[in-house]
Amino acid sequence: MAKKQIPVVVLAGFLGSGKTTLLNHLLRSSRGSRIGAVVNDFGSIEIDAMTVAGQVDSMISLGNGCLCCAVDTTDMDEMLDRLTRPAARIDVIVIEASGVAEPEEMIRLILSSSNPRIVYGGLVQVVDAAEFMRTRARHPQIDRHLGVADLVVLNKTDRLEEQERRDITGLLEKLGAGGPVVHASYGRVDPELLFDRKPRVRDEAAVRQLSFDELCDDDHDHKGHGHDDQHAGHLHAAYESVEFTSEDPMDPRRLMEFLDARPQGLYRIKGFVHFGVTGHRQKFTLHAVGDFLRFYPSPWGRGERRTTQLVMIGSGIDAGALHSGLAACTGTGPEKAGPESMWGVLRYAQAS
Repeated sequence: MAKKQIPVVVLAGFLGSGKTTLLNHLLRSSRGSRIGAVVNDFGSIEIDAMTVAGQVDSMISLGNGCLCCAVDTTDMDEMLDRLTRPAARIDVIVIEASGVAEPEEMIRLILSSSNPRIVYGGLVQVVDAAEFMRTRARHPQIDRHLGVADLVVLNKTDRLEEQERRDITGLLEKLGAGGPVVHASYGRVDPELLFDRKPRVRDEAAVRQLSFDELCDDDHDHKGHGHDDQHAGHLHAAYESVEFTSEDPMDPRRLMEFLDARPQGLYRIKGFVHFGVTGHRQKFTLHAVGDFLRFYPSPWGRGERRTTQLVMIGSGIDAGALHSGLAACTGTGPEKAGPESMWGVLRYAQAS
């Protein structure tokens, strides 16, 4: 099987945009997933780290099993080694960059890391909806930061009128080259946008006390409403999740053309691909976030069906178009696609 890699997600944004609030929301909503939270604070007093962890130390264990490290970017490799050691059992690492940090530098440090246990999980740029226009006028480099973001969170949208929200959203989509923009208040975004939470196992027959995770679960905020109202209030209403399954082998060239031309608003793609090409009949695990793409070849399990199963997550995406695009990549096999057709895939493949 492909070795599990821990996604490293970067939270960036100007001072006061709500990064720490968003991080705290992720920590409260982890549902048992272990989060390694790295706070890259600005200044000698690490206020953000204290807000997250309640204290400052090189490594802190929180009540829900999360870890928080207050480090400088120069300590990135050492920090990643510590958080990815098997004993830590971390599922995702979230780096809260300083409000004056350069996101491109944070991305470069992650992509250049020699740690084989991590994978880039995306840059999330947090924007203060109420202050964005004034902040942008004072700090034009924010345009460049938005241009490299994989996901933009327009925070504090409760402080804007509807027309203002639409205007700023349109501008952010333009500056972000069509990347997805998700609205939020108080940093409340669905963690599933950023990482895969562990499934919750509930015993409906048992009478028991609710856990802290369940009490903080957003679903409980909407109990008593009708189904439509409840669904509209959920965080996941801000994006779509589209699934694709095919038992026919995928054509490598066509699939790479599809991935190279990913539509605007499509943020994550995850799943397994079956190519069926001579010499490359392994299972190829696919991980894509923004423009980042990796394939991980590994043997199929004994008795496992050779199928392609993909989940695509984004905002404002066309489910029908995605299905049609992927369906057009199917229907080829060894007799139609030779080993040379895999060259494009293998450029992004990492050995298991």
